[in-house]
Amino acid sequence: MINKTVKTHKGKLSVAMPESLDEITLGQMITLQSAEKLGDAEAISILSGIPAEELKQIKDASELSVFSELILKLAFSIKNLYNSDAIPNLVILDVDGVSKRMKVISDLAIEPAGAYWAARDIIADEIASHIKKYGNDDWQANFNPSLQVCSKLLAQYFYCRATGKPYDEYQAAAFVNVINTMRVTEALPISKHFFTSYPHFLKVKTGFWHQFRQLWKNVQEYRRLKNLSTLIP
Repeated sequence: MINKTVKTHKGKLSVAMPESLDEITLGQMITLQSAEKLGDAEAISILSGIPAEELKQIKDASELSVFSELILKLAFSIKNLYNSDAIPNLVILDVDGVSKRMKVISDLAIEPAGAYWAARDIIADEIASHIKKYGNDDWQANFNPSLQVCSKLLAQYFYCRATGKPYDEYQAAAFVNVINTMRVTEALPISKHFFTSYPHFLKVKTGFWHQFRQLWKNVQEYRRLKNLSTLIP
């Protein structure tokens, strides 16, 4: 984490931001992806846990420049992560306050049958949504499953393994709350595998990181405004 203390009109504020992808959860990424407005304050708020309105009270906006640069760095890291086919061998899930170390099965078989059927439906629904939007000919070129859908898929995959309980459709669906605490570096490669392997003929490019393009634009705009401010006497 990178820590910085800044001055606001209400006093000092300590801001801690993740410095690498290993410090970002899937839940934070989902919030970033689903945010209607994603300026610097909103992005920093999601990643630091500090309300955006508090960040807007900072006296000198330039004090946040280090975080804007960090967001750009993370955006490039996310792109590289999505382009990687490496799957983690082990993940750690916090289940009811207990850390569960779990081996990721090499073939990523989904079991029991109830979980398999639910996962199949999740994938089928996401594909159908893209076919409806882009048509039968172009949907694969534009296939971009949402992170929320990825979370649902992983919940089906991990629920029984993590809890040791019999499969329950509703409990498995609610398990997304645990999945969202996973490190994004663990969650995304696994979910990417499902969407590029189930069904077996589905070999498409996934581009989950489209929201980060806007982050990049925000950082670039910040730099432009900063450069302009140095020209104003």
